[in-house]
Amino acid sequence: MVNSKSEVVEPMEVELKEFVRALNLSVHYNGEKEKLVFNTFSVSRPGLILVGYDTYFAENRVQVLGSAEMEYLKSLDTDKRAEVFENIFSRRIPCLIISRGIEPLPEMDDKAKKYKIPIFLSDYVTSNIVNDVIMYLNDLLAENIVVSGVLMDVHGVGVMITGKSGIGKSETALELVKRGHRLVADDAVCVKNVRETLVGSAPAVIRFLMELRGIGIVDIRSMYGIGSVAREMEVELIIELEAWEANKSYERLHAKEQFGEILGVQVPKIIIPVKPGRNTAVIVEVAARNFRLQQEGLNVVDSLI
Repeated sequence: MVNSKSEVVEPMEVELKEFVRALNLSVHYNGEKEKLVFNTFSVSRPGLILVGYDTYFAENRVQVLGSAEMEYLKSLDTDKRAEVFENIFSRRIPCLIISRGIEPLPEMDDKAKKYKIPIFLSDYVTSNIVNDVIMYLNDLLAENIVVSGVLMDVHGVGVMITGKSGIGKSETALELVKRGHRLVADDAVCVKNVRETLVGSAPAVIRFLMELRGIGIVDIRSMYGIGSVAREMEVELIIELEAWEANKSYERLHAKEQFGEILGVQVPKIIIPVKPGRNTAVIVEVAARNFRLQQEGLNVVDSLI
C-alpha cells in the first residue's frame, strides 16, 4: 500500500516505546535510541539483498523478516550471514522486525549493535505484521493541517462546525455535549488525510478543553464525564455558521449540494444562518441525522422535485 501522492514524505519522529506499544512488539535490541524516524509509508521484506543483489534495496523502509527469510539465512555459513547483515545494517535502516516469534541469529545481533539498529520481535505471521506497520505508518505520516473550528461526534457523524470568530461555534458545541453528543476538538482541529479519509483530533495541549467567552477555559471531560469526549473522529460533514442577514435570500430546499475541501478531499457542506432565538444545536443534530439518512439513500428533496 503506497500513498497516492508520494511514497516518501517529510520525516516524522515517534517514541520507540510508542511504536512498540502500537504494534504489540517486543524489544530485542533498542539500538540505544528513544525515538525512531520514518519517511515512507512502505515496508519491505528483504529478499534479493540476502543473496547479494542490493542495487534497488530500499534502506529507508522498515524491514521485516519472516520464516522463509530466516530459514534461508540459517542455511548460510557464519561468515556469509555476517556479510549479509553487514550489508543490511550498514545502510542505516529504521529498524528490523522478525515475525512469528523467531529468535534473531547471533550475527544479526552483532551487526545491529555495531550500527545501533533496533531489532523488534513479533508473534504475528509475517503478512499481518507487514499490514499493521503499513497502516501505522500511513496514519503517522499522513498529510495534515490545523483547521479553525469545532469537531463533534453527533449521532455518529463527524461534524466540523466552522464560522467567523464570535458566531457561536463553542456555545453550539457545549449545547450538543449537554444533549449527549461528544466533543473531539474545540477552536483548533488537527486533520489528517489517512488514505483519502479525513480524521480529526485535538492538539494534545487543548484536548477535551473548550473556550467560552465570559467564562474562559473549561474541561469538558471533567464536567460531563468520559462519555462526553472522543479522541478522534472522521470529518464527514462541514456545517458553517453565518450571521443571519434579513435581506439575504436563503435556499429552502437545499437541492444543490455544496462542498468544502480539506487536504484535497471534498466534504459535504451546509451553511446555517444564525440569529437570536434559533436553536443552532438542534439544527446541527437534524443536519447530522439527515446526512446519515441521505447516505443510506433517503433524500426527501429528490422525492419532491
